[in-house]
Parts: sequence; structure tokens; C-alpha cells
Amino acid sequence: QKKKLLEELGQNKLPYLTPADADFHQLWKTKYSKLVFRKSDAVPEELHQMVQEGFLTLQKHDCFFQDLVRIKGKDFVTPVSRILIGNPGCTYKYLNTRLFTVPWPTEGYDINYCSPQIHDACKALIKLNDYLHIEAVKELQGQNLFETKEIKDTTVIDREQSFATSLTAEGSVSKDQSSCCVPEDDYISLKNRTSYNLTLLNYMDPLQMLYLKQEPYFGMGNMAVSWHHDENLVERSTVAVYSYSCEGSPVEESNEQKLKGRDPAVWHVGLKVAWDIETPGLAIPLNQGDFYLMLDDLNMTHQHCVLAGFSPRFSSTHRVADCSRGTLEYIFGQCELALQNLQTDSDSMALSLKSLEAAVVKQAEEIHNEVEFEWLRQFWFQGKRYLKCTDWWLKPMAKLEEFWRKMEIMTSLVLSEVGKEEQIEEQRNETISCFLLVLTERQRLRKEWTAR
Repeated sequence: QKKKLLEELGQNKLPYLTPADADFHQLWKTKYSKLVFRKSDAVPEELHQMVQEGFLTLQKHDCFFQDLVRIKGKDFVTPVSRILIGNPGCTYKYLNTRLFTVPWPTEGYDINYCSPQIHDACKALIKLNDYLHIEAVKELQGQNLFETKEIKDTTVIDREQSFATSLTAEGSVSKDQSSCCVPEDDYISLKNRTSYNLTLLNYMDPLQMLYLKQEPYFGMGNMAVSWHHDENLVERSTVAVYSYSCEGSPVEESNEQKLKGRDPAVWHVGLKVAWDIETPGLAIPLNQGDFYLMLDDLNMTHQHCVLAGFSPRFSSTHRVADCSRGTLEYIFGQCELALQNLQTDSDSMALSLKSLEAAVVKQAEEIHNEVEFEWLRQFWFQGKRYLKCTDWWLKPMAKLEEFWRKMEIMTSLVLSEVGKEEQIEEQRNETISCFLLVLTERQRLRKEWTAR
């Protein structure tokens, strides 16, 4: 799609608008209405201070890391350094790389941080998370009210307008208040789509980068992060981004020609309608402590990029990650399912398989692959770095390795069983053919991971 779009453009560039342009707000309202932007003075000063101190603490302790990601079969190191902080046992996968959360302080979990300062930094981020969750609920409710007003009778409209006023006045919404005009199902849906379970923190100092890609469609200048949709999220969930550029750092004079509309010294978020060359793009300046929300399906219908300024910048990007296959609870459940087919003789303590049915063998061997390639190898190929913050993941990983060893034994048992002559040939052939497929995949992935 990108190639096709660039061919269509040839040497031309698409138009884009910044707040300096007369039609900027009109374009935002009509084509980008699900982007909500708030200047730093909307956020409590105390919260700014906690979060910004947290960023600097994590940087001081060398907790930001460049990721090795895989795109179209090739490995790349990200220009941006990152760390994932969130619910204990949660992971987030992007570009074939699984990141493991440094857990933020959570009731009922014993989390051992490497220093009290790292504990405080994680605590600041959960406070920011709570704040952004409340803001996102308010914005979504506001937009829902706005979208449905026209089709309701006037008495309902009056009631909802007074609700909207009280919402603005009070600054937050309780469940009881909201139920007067948001049906229960919608309330649950709103909550699910804004209950961020983790934040991906980013850090980059553009002056340390030898090379940054140029924005290809609009000529917006240096990009820290190329055009993309955020992946691995709950459908239609909100993404919230808090931005902190370190002002007061030395800024080199730019020799590049001034880009139309966009000051190259200032960080911007760029937005465009996905794969569309009719609608102008937006470039919105990000100053210290500003935040923005991408509501509802904006992340699916539009793409965004981050345009680098001159000063170093941190951001905290809060997400509702789709953790259906990405939590410890899930993978432990899978292991228990696979190991149901393993039994121990009470006298000899010898291990054997309960069933050689093709479906049972296939399920266990697929889980074996999942544990090895989605968890153990993903963790250990970049995982030691997490020890700079906490040792929380070591115990669960040791437990997963124990499960994996048992699954290796199960693989050996399948091999020895299908080699026995008393097996019914038809059943044996069925078991071998599905077993061989999973084993071939395992061999391929082991080679790939060794190369990585």
C-alpha cells in the first residue's frame, strides 16, 4: 500500500496543516474529531512533577532499551528506547517482539524493586494511568452524547445537556451519575475500552541519532516513529499519550530549510487518514506536559507518526492491550492443559502419555511451541535487561521452564510410542502426520531464533 501511494504521488507532497493554518480547526473537527488534545495546564501540577521525576529516575537507572524488532523477516533496532510498565504478568507484543511489564505497585502482589526510586517512578505512572482513564471516560461519554442528541426528543436533550454541564463542572463521573443517560452495557463497554492495563514508555534524544527517516508523504521532516497503527489492542479502545520534552537542553541551530508550517525544533504528532491522498494531514506541536487521546476507532481508521524536535523527549503511551493470549495466567493455563496428557506411574515413577490421539498430541505440541517461542525465547533474548528494575519475572519464567522440560519429555514419549509396532497403523499415521507438522515448525523457529 505504501509503495502504491508513493508511486501515485510521484515527486509531489500531500498538504498538511498545523495550528498556524486558518483551516486547521475545521479540518480537525470534520476529519479528526476522535483526536482529543489537552495542553499541560489541564493536568494537576503535582502529577506533572511526579511523572516527570519518574521519567528521569528510570533514565538515570538505565531502564530504557532499544528493542530488536522483526519486520518482513528482517531484524531492526528501534531508534526509540522503551520500557513497558503495567499490570503484573501482562505482556505487550509489537513487530514480533514481546515486551514484559515491569509491574507497577499492585495490591496483592509482592514486587521487589531494585530501588525505592524505581518503585516511586512506577507508582507515579499508575497515578497518571488512573488520571488518563478518567479523562478518556469523560471524553467518550461527551462524544457519545453529542452523537446521539439529534435523534432524541427535546426532554431527553435537556436532561443530557444539564448532565453534560454537571460533568464539566465536577470534572469526573461516578457510575450513578452516568447511568442517567449512558445505558449499563455502554458504561461497561466505555470502562473496558479505557481501562489501560499498561503503558509503553518511550525516550529519544534526536541529537544522538546519526540518522532519522524523513516523513515520506507530506514532507513533515524528521520522524522518530514512522506512520503506523498501534497493534495488539482491544478493539476500539482509547490510546492516551502524555508527552514530556526536556526543555532547557542545548538546541543546535538547524541548517535545514524551515519546513512549511512545522517548527523542526518542536516535537509534533502527525495524523493522517489511512491510505488516503484526498484529506490533508495534521501536525500538532507537543509541548512539555501536553497529552492527547485517540478515541474509539481512530487508531484503526487513521495512522499516526511522531515527528522529532531537537530536545530529548519522553512519552508515556497508555493502552488497553489485548492480553487474551499475553498474560502469565493464560500461559500457565495452557501448560496445565498440555500436561493433562502426562501421567506418572505410582510405583516406578515412570512417565507415560494417557492418549496418543492425534488431536491430543497436536494440542500439547502446539502449546509446547507457544511456551518456547512466545515466552521463554522472547523473554531471554532481551529479558535480562528487566533485572535493572525488578526480579519479578524470574520465578514465573523458572516455572515455565519446568513446564517446558516436561513437554520435551512428552515429545520424546510420542516419538517412542509411534515407533512401536503394536500401534494401529491408521491412528499411528494420523498422529505422525500432525506431530511432524508441529515439529517441523519448531525446527524452523529454533533456527530463526538462533540467528536472531
